[in-house]
Amino acid sequence: MLNVGSLNEGIVLDHIKAGKSMSIYKYLQLDKLDCQVAIIKNARSEKMGRKDIIKIEGSLDLVDLDILGCIDHDITVNIIQNGEITEKKDLTLPRTIKNVFICKNPRCITSEEKTLDQIFILSDSNKEEYRCKYCEERYTPNF
Repeated sequence: MLNVGSLNEGIVLDHIKAGKSMSIYKYLQLDKLDCQVAIIKNARSEKMGRKDIIKIEGSLDLVDLDILGCIDHDITVNIIQNGEITEKKDLTLPRTIKNVFICKNPRCITSEEKTLDQIFILSDSNKEEYRCKYCEERYTPNF
């Protein structure tokens, strides 16, 4: 059995669908952080069969929970302090996503105004569908 050291202070992203940890690593831009990150792929799970886990040393402000909620709102975020889980955060689909997606509509103002923020508003939570704030172009995240 593989044993990855415990965290004294940090965040554990648990219940990630097997094989999705590297895309989460990319979207959260964890490669730009100056802290330890451990990725465990295909860990055994009674609940899911197989799952991925990401351990991040440091404070919660290192992780954008909105992006994480959009990627997979079934992920469990465990906050670790003094080596113990002090809080579990459940994720939800964020109402607004900023500068994660790019509007595909060539007539959208964001195509011309490159400094304008790319903002998407949740339009249908059942379909997990977002719409561009400016042109209402539909976008369904496919992580």
